[in-house]
Amino acid sequence: MRKIIINPRQLTFKDLRTVYEGPVQVSLPSSSYEIIENNREALKNLISNETSVYGINTGFGLLANTKIADSDLENLQRNLILSHSVGTGDSLPDDIVRLIMVMKVASLAQGASGVRREVVDSLINLINHNIIPDIPEKGSVGASGDLAPLSHMTLTMIGEGSAYLDGELLPSKEVLERCGLKPIKLQMKEGLALINGTQVSTALAIRGYFLVQDLLASAVITGSLTVKATRGSSSPFDYRIHEVRGHHGQSAVAKTYMKLLENSNACTSNPSDVLRVQDPYCLRCQPQVLGACLDIINQAGHTLITEANAVTDNPLIFDGDEPIAISGGNFHAEPVAFAADILALALCELGSMSERRIAMLIDKNLSGLPSFLVQNAGLNSGFMIAHVTAAALASENKSIAHPSSVDSIPTSANQEDHVSMATYGARRLFTMAQNTATIIGIELLGAVQGIDLINKNDLGEDLNSTYKLLRSEVDFYEVDRLFAPDIEAAKQLILSGKVKNINSELYENWFSN
Repeated sequence: MRKIIINPRQLTFKDLRTVYEGPVQVSLPSSSYEIIENNREALKNLISNETSVYGINTGFGLLANTKIADSDLENLQRNLILSHSVGTGDSLPDDIVRLIMVMKVASLAQGASGVRREVVDSLINLINHNIIPDIPEKGSVGASGDLAPLSHMTLTMIGEGSAYLDGELLPSKEVLERCGLKPIKLQMKEGLALINGTQVSTALAIRGYFLVQDLLASAVITGSLTVKATRGSSSPFDYRIHEVRGHHGQSAVAKTYMKLLENSNACTSNPSDVLRVQDPYCLRCQPQVLGACLDIINQAGHTLITEANAVTDNPLIFDGDEPIAISGGNFHAEPVAFAADILALALCELGSMSERRIAMLIDKNLSGLPSFLVQNAGLNSGFMIAHVTAAALASENKSIAHPSSVDSIPTSANQEDHVSMATYGARRLFTMAQNTATIIGIELLGAVQGIDLINKNDLGEDLNSTYKLLRSEVDFYEVDRLFAPDIEAAKQLILSGKVKNINSELYENWFSN
């Protein structure tokens, strides 16, 4: 099991991808525990002065003006968790729950939440024993934090609710006992600190960020194969065109296309050797469109890695000569909502442009290939309805891509009157990524089929590897056969990272670290 030291404000995407890909062992440096303990003492001093501090010795939301007696402070925190555990829908997958817990540890370790070290250690124990709290995926509006899903996470810490251990769903109390752990009893502020935060929205958005990276790389490889299959021109990828425009993503993507397309007689810049005076936009403008996708993906990445290292609790405790608790709004997930929305745009465009290339491949008047990429068309339908599937998924993505952040609905008797909808905005990215992977997979099938139909084997080393990978899973289409398994096989080659990883050195510096 891989090990990670969680240094507050120093989590990287490399760390988070490690967490996302499988169980981990985590720990904190001793300096973090010192900060945690100092801020906890600061909070105790504040409360001893009979200061009213929201969520610590008051009610929540519209009930913030209700003072809670000292004797009820622990019961207040337990009631908070039980009453806020209102999630519904399917359980979040293990990879998302691990990300949530690791980012929550990173937030609490900065001390501003004012919890005891025992609370942080309780969460670390869940991670290190690979205990996965059962967290329903629906029920958060992305402000005041991800209250409902994080409450379900906290249920396991206090021995309530359910959790997964080795894939088996069991009562949390039983899971803790099996692992030699004890439920924690929450004290003042600690329940609120655990559930007030954007970690669920951020984890879901980071999953989308990882997926769209792989899909962009796969789209460039597949698009290059389509250029070759349709005997397109390499001239539109000339660095001089992109240099004078000045967009980083466009230039980076064009450079990769040129590397993929070089050393092949199936693609040329010689006007006398190409089929068309100018290729359609779906071929010619790939650097402009996919480069723009790269730029906004990196913009989203900057936001998400910042949020992964953020403290998004409320109120926050600051130690010093005069300790103070300050109420604010870091729980509002608007930055995450915006990041999710622009990732949705990128996913939508990747699929949309790939669908147009599929349409070109199957149209003999545009591609110069046999109709629907099959011999004896008429008796055989070939790729005709595979394209319909791609069109259906591309259109579905366009509907799903509507910005979630422009929606808001008041909650908590209008006290919490503007919300981000970041959680849904981030959660839908998975569905969109599945759709886009399927579309690109269909294009990959079509491009390789087209290359075989024109008997072009001089693809160059990089693309020849991709060609062989696909052909190791899917045979040439001589005649019509059951098509769905081939689409699924191509989709899985993309989602597994196998297509991307063949040529990983070509785009290893594309993305934010």
